[in-house]
Amino acid sequence: MIRFLQTPGRLQKTLLVGFLAIVCIMMVVTLVPGGILGDTFGVSENSVAKVGSHDITVQDVQQQTDSMLRQQFPRGAPPQLRPFFVQRAVQSLILQNVMLTEAERLGLGATKEELRYQLLHGPYAARLFPDGNFIGEQAYESLISDNLHMSVAQFEAGVRKDLAVQKLRAAIEGGVTVSNAEIMAEYNRENTQVKFDYATITVDSLAKQINPTDTELKAYYETNKQQFVNSIPEQRKARYLLVDETKLPNPPQVTADDLKTYYQSHQDEYRVPESVTVRHILITAPAPGPNVDQKAVDAARAKAEDVLKQLKAGGNFAALAKKYSDDPGSKDKGGELGEITRGRTVPEFEQAAFSAKPGELVGPVRTQFGFHIIQVEKHTMAHLKSLDEVKAQIEPIILRQKELAAANTLAQAAQTAARTDGMQKTAASMKLQLVDTDFFGRGDALLGIGTSQQFSDFVFNNDPKAQPTSVSVPNGFAIVQVTDVKPAATPTFDQIKAKLTQMYKQDRAQSLLAQKTQELSDKARAGHNLKAAAKEMGADFKTSDMVKPGDQVPGIGQLSGQLSSIFDMKPGDISGAMQADTSGVVVALVDKQLPSEADLAKSKDQIRQALLGQKQDDVVNVYVSALQARMQKSGKIRINNAKLAQLTQTTDNQ
Repeated sequence: MIRFLQTPGRLQKTLLVGFLAIVCIMMVVTLVPGGILGDTFGVSENSVAKVGSHDITVQDVQQQTDSMLRQQFPRGAPPQLRPFFVQRAVQSLILQNVMLTEAERLGLGATKEELRYQLLHGPYAARLFPDGNFIGEQAYESLISDNLHMSVAQFEAGVRKDLAVQKLRAAIEGGVTVSNAEIMAEYNRENTQVKFDYATITVDSLAKQINPTDTELKAYYETNKQQFVNSIPEQRKARYLLVDETKLPNPPQVTADDLKTYYQSHQDEYRVPESVTVRHILITAPAPGPNVDQKAVDAARAKAEDVLKQLKAGGNFAALAKKYSDDPGSKDKGGELGEITRGRTVPEFEQAAFSAKPGELVGPVRTQFGFHIIQVEKHTMAHLKSLDEVKAQIEPIILRQKELAAANTLAQAAQTAARTDGMQKTAASMKLQLVDTDFFGRGDALLGIGTSQQFSDFVFNNDPKAQPTSVSVPNGFAIVQVTDVKPAATPTFDQIKAKLTQMYKQDRAQSLLAQKTQELSDKARAGHNLKAAAKEMGADFKTSDMVKPGDQVPGIGQLSGQLSSIFDMKPGDISGAMQADTSGVVVALVDKQLPSEADLAKSKDQIRQALLGQKQDDVVNVYVSALQARMQKSGKIRINNAKLAQLTQTTDNQ
């Protein structure tokens, strides 16, 4: 457990930043030749895979799958996607254990002391050690179970594994450097500006020039006929009686007893939690840690105390918040955070806010973000709203329920009568609207109903022999009977000729685009004049502004991919044919400006870090790819294919 964390001890070297994340895992999945779920054997019956000495259990896979699904689909994932995520989970776990096995082989496992340091200073520190005090074993277990859905032992084992992998990654990428020449090349690539003439030929402009004959269209129709089979959707006719819950013969009424009964059975909905309405001024400071800049902390504290002094002397809170606060989300609102309930903020802030009296100034309060000056504007104690307070909210709910119940009763009676006496007689005797439709399709709007999925499903899943049936619709119920069916059909050539013409012209224009763009380029190069060539071929001619890589240019789009080659051209050069979305492009470079070396100093560190990160990723990718292949070849990665298939199939059927 975590008991050893409560005793002081010598901390070893500072760990790399990171917590419960293996940065390179998913990054190398696609780099492994042939994938990692090949045919192997020798795995225990209850494991999905084994990497070295590490078993990957069914529980591991399920937890990893759940975690991925929660991250991708916070509101719940479609069940049919789960098998795919099971496969991804297995891949991720195998790669994690490949790196873990290598880390252990190199003696890079994480010690208890390193685990202690990570928990004391990592992302969970504020929750595990508020005010520097451990929250206790039971609270710790609940925190991990509720948030990560695992036991404390699994959590701590996972942290140690992650730390070991982080050490391995640090060892792999430790010798990676970025030269000044590489920085300069990247700086030039990102900041070179060009101006160019460009001519575009669009698919639509070519399509307008194409006029197919009937013979060509008929041949096109026969070639593509399969895609038109049954493209005219099925249509149906129906007869229905409407029971509108807002137009009932005897509208229901809401009584005082109804209100009281509903209120008593739904009191939990009307409980108001304790809350405070607060505003604050934040002065940021370095987070606590072994290498914290104490001078910066002291300076921030002094600044916060000075602001507090100004407030106590009568300073305007909103004005001072706008002037001094480092919280971008609230400073422009005068420091207003609005109403907050318990559990919504970090513990130190919460304790101070809920302990203060309305109007009282509190601070400076230290949190992981810095120093806060807090003022509580309103403190609302937990309470239950009275019936009088919620009556206006409850009454329409009860009325809706009563109207629906009365409409359902009337609809059931109408259904019985329609099956016995017929639809027309029932409509007359019960004073209900009777509607006979023309042919309509799924999803079409209907008189008195609008659109209704349930109505449409009933009509298109039954035949004219079916008995009249009550179906729920948006404004009540409809007693429905199918009266005629027009099956789906394949359109004739004449019926679809207009659509065929558009399709033919678009397809033909698309196939001509590359040819015509190349012709434009050849003419422009031969005459050393793009504008003249564009005029001769009817292409659209424009001149760009000075632009940089990645900028948007009208008629072309973003200057990336094939279009980024424009920045390698010299003034006077005319490009070959290039593709840009739905148009072909030819470019003549007018001007090119390299960035000033004097401005490089402003972004040199940022470029260096970006390049370093990219090169480190590349090195790790190559290393892990080779390691993966070596372990596969030596049989150290084994898959229980039967268990994997069973797990995927079982998951698929859930």
